Amino acid sequence: MFKKIGPGVLVAAAFIGPGTVTACTLAGAEFGYALLWAMGLSIIATIILQEMAARLGVVTQSGLADVIKSEVVSPYVRNLIIGIVLGAIVIGNAAYEGGNIGGGTLGLEALFGPAYLMYYPYVIGIFAFLLLYIGNYRSLERIFIGLVLVMSLSFLLTAVIVKPDVEKILKGLFLPSIPEDGILMVIALVGTTVVPYNLFLHAALVSEKWKSETYLSTARRDTVVSIVLGGTVSMAIMVAAAAIPDKDISNVMDLAKGLEPLYGNAARYFMGVGLFAAGITSAITAPLAAAYVAQSCFGWQGGMKDKKFRSVWMIILILGVFFMSLGIKPIRIIKFAQIANGIVLPVIAIFLLWAVNRPSVMRRHQNTRIQNVFGVLIVILALLLGAKSILRVFGVF
Repeated sequence: MFKKIGPGVLVAAAFIGPGTVTACTLAGAEFGYALLWAMGLSIIATIILQEMAARLGVVTQSGLADVIKSEVVSPYVRNLIIGIVLGAIVIGNAAYEGGNIGGGTLGLEALFGPAYLMYYPYVIGIFAFLLLYIGNYRSLERIFIGLVLVMSLSFLLTAVIVKPDVEKILKGLFLPSIPEDGILMVIALVGTTVVPYNLFLHAALVSEKWKSETYLSTARRDTVVSIVLGGTVSMAIMVAAAAIPDKDISNVMDLAKGLEPLYGNAARYFMGVGLFAAGITSAITAPLAAAYVAQSCFGWQGGMKDKKFRSVWMIILILGVFFMSLGIKPIRIIKFAQIANGIVLPVIAIFLLWAVNRPSVMRRHQNTRIQNVFGVLIVILALLLGAKSILRVFGVF
């Protein structure tokens, strides 16, 4: 699968999951075009960070955790950093997994109704467990990605059909403003686009595909094109959702209203299939990413069949199902996952920025001054947003 498509496409497919569909629909329905700038900023931040991760992978032929282990001399500092990275990825992915299973649950609810809602998380959890345990999920993943692409094209067409106000779109895109109660939604949009574990996955995937520094321009082009296309779909979802008459979105039927201009009464089924596909695909990817990070941190050599490797993805999967079994609405779980991602992001971004500035790691492919300026600005912005969300939760702001 990795030989046929670039890693950038997989990164883009990873962030167009149930969290993106839900967060972008909520943002469009609640705030119209006002937060398009936040999505645009998220796309730029994603391109900058993922380019660094891709360059690191091509030049070093290893992952971010491996670089940290080899470059930090003090064993105490090294263990502390590895512990922070491991904790951030595992905790972040556990929350993200709850959102993935929540997205799949919403899909099943749209297809089969709410009568068996309490059983849907277990169905998705068992399905994901079997695919991960057996390991023969690649052909199914192609089908799921195809279904997600159908949903993405649906939103792009819907965004055109609803005849949006172009002037208001441009205003929302280029004149930043945060409406009242909009800060958590901004963090959710950032968290659903700039996914921390994608930085680890991207570095690993490019080192599998491209074995020489001569492919750096190819890797960079693959990253930019894929993420811009993914971001365009995210913006189309926000534009389509802005046309939803009923702004109070509490269930999947309300989410499906964003597709009604294109599909009419069948919109719920298209939304259901898309959310189920996005949820299952991401429910497989997130636990695997956490397991790969743990494998890199601890130096395990057994591969996917190793008991320790399997134990990590099992824990992530079980935690995801547990979060969904608490009776919390799937949309709330998904929104929380995006906020958690936004808080984890600055931690991982700081380590990535440090790694790509090491001459011993990157040789002549270190960050330029302008790349460092943008990188530092992204970290500062992520820190401010993360702090603001924490203060908001405790009622300070």
